[in-house]
Amino acid sequence: MQTLNVELGERSYPIFVGAGLLAQLDKLLDSFSGSQVAVFTNPTVRALYGDALLSALGQRQVDVFEMPDGEQYKSLATYQAAMDFLMHKRHNRTTTLLALGGGVVGDLTGFVAATFQRGVNFVQIPTTLLAQVDSSVGGKTAVNHPAGKNMIGAFYQPQAVFADIETLRTLPPREYAAGLAEVAKYGVIADAEFFDWLESNVDAVMQKDAAALEHMVHRSCEIKAEVVAADERETGVRAILNFGHTFGHALEKITQYKVLLHGEAVAVGMLIAADFSHALGLCGEDVQERLLALLPQLGLPTGVPEGVEPEAMRDAMGMDKKVVDGQVRFIVAQTMGHAQLIDEYPATALDTVLDKYC
Repeated sequence: MQTLNVELGERSYPIFVGAGLLAQLDKLLDSFSGSQVAVFTNPTVRALYGDALLSALGQRQVDVFEMPDGEQYKSLATYQAAMDFLMHKRHNRTTTLLALGGGVVGDLTGFVAATFQRGVNFVQIPTTLLAQVDSSVGGKTAVNHPAGKNMIGAFYQPQAVFADIETLRTLPPREYAAGLAEVAKYGVIADAEFFDWLESNVDAVMQKDAAALEHMVHRSCEIKAEVVAADERETGVRAILNFGHTFGHALEKITQYKVLLHGEAVAVGMLIAADFSHALGLCGEDVQERLLALLPQLGLPTGVPEGVEPEAMRDAMGMDKKVVDGQVRFIVAQTMGHAQLIDEYPATALDTVLDKYC
C-alpha cells in the first residue's frame, strides 16, 4: 500500500493506493468513521463488494442507500431520495457517509455529505479506474441539471480515499477504458514522462498488471493532489484538470448521457482540444498525433457520435462551468506535459475545429 496526502491545511486527507485494501478496511476505517455510517452504492457494486465493506464496519449502526446505476441518476431526484433516507434512518451530524462505487456514487455522496445537516464526514472508496484517478480526489461534489453537467454542487473534501486496485479486475472493459482517458490526460497536462510511460506500457496496462496498475493510479492521484493543493476551488491552475472536458461534457449532454461514458467523451474531447490548440498556434501537431495513436490502443473512441451538430456543441458549451461573462474558456495544450487556460481566441478557429469533428 502506498499513501499520499492532499495538502489543504485543516482539510488535508490521505489517499491510500494498493491491492487488497477492502480486506483491511476494518482497521483502516477506525480513524475515519464514527458509530453511525451510511453506505452509498449501487446494485452492481453492492453485489461485488458490499458484504466485505459491511463486515469491515463491525458493530456500527450501518444503513445502505442503494441508488440506480448510471449517469442519469446523478440527479436532484436521487439527492432528494438520499436525504429522505438519512432522515428516515435518523442519521445525525456525527454520521459518516461512505461512497462505495464509481464517479456517480462518489459525486452524489459528497454533495449529500456537504449539505446534510450543513456538512457531515464522508469517505471515498472508489471502485472504478475513473473514480480512483480522478473524481474521488479533490472534493468536487455535484449532481447534474438538464441544462448542464455538474451544475449543482459544492467543493467538499472527503476524510480519506481508499483506492483498492483489485476492484479494477471486475470492471467491464469499456468502464476500464473510460478511466484510462483521465490517466492519459494527466500526461498531457502535467507529466510528459508519464505519457511516455503509458505509451510504452500499453500491454501491461490493458492486461491489468498489478505493478502497472499501482503505478498508474498512484501517479495520477499524485498529480491531481498537487494541483488541488495549489488551487482547491479552481480559481486558477486547477482548471487544467478539465483538458478535453468542455468538449466532452457538451457531447455527453447532447447525447443525453446515453451514448458515451464520461471517459469516452473526455477522450474525444481531448482530441478536439489538441486540434484546437494546434489551430491556435499554441502547440505542435505531436500532441494530437500521439493521442490519436494511443487512445484506440486503450480501447477509447476518437470520433464524435453521429448526428452531433456544431451548433449544438456551441450551445452546450455555453453552459459550461468555465464560462465567464458569456465567454467559453478552454484548456489548451502547449507542449506534451503542459497546458493552460485561455479566454481569448478567434471564433473562426473554434468554428473550424467543430466543423471538422461534428
